[in-house]
Amino acid sequence: MRNTHIESFPARIEQKINAAQLDYKVINAGLSGDTSAGGLNRINYWMSQPADVFVLELGINDIIRRISPQTTQRNLQGIVDKVKAKNPNIKMAMMGMQLPGIIPSAFASQFNAIYPALANANQMALVRFFLDGVAGKADLNLPDGLHPNAEGYKIIADKVWPVIQTLLVNNPES
Repeated sequence: MRNTHIESFPARIEQKINAAQLDYKVINAGLSGDTSAGGLNRINYWMSQPADVFVLELGINDIIRRISPQTTQRNLQGIVDKVKAKNPNIKMAMMGMQLPGIIPSAFASQFNAIYPALANANQMALVRFFLDGVAGKADLNLPDGLHPNAEGYKIIADKVWPVIQTLLVNNPES
């Protein structure tokens, strides 16, 4: 049986941090299937620990549960507000999600606009589409078709790493 922990996105980013010989520890605060409301409810616990960089990747499960884009945006902004209140100097990155273009609707447009708007309003680094190059590809996802497999997370980590690395290298604490 494979150890999926070492193949997860946070683990792959931690491997890259270690390879770059940067002195950071990765804490995976994510829960499979979590919504933005769940993240908002748990953020105080996670922010009780010191942090230099915060990576926010939530919201796609809201769509699966038919939560409105406005509620998702409000919850994500609430998370950002709580993180900034606890640590005003923290560097932050937003991992954006997008609904595919085959779903043309006001709902999809509203959802897709959440991430760039939040990143811009809060001066966060932005990855426009976290699942870019992986979404919709059966060989890069688990059988559910929604969650990346180990190879999918490797691709994602390779694409996201430059954004996170910039935050770590340009951090006055490092």
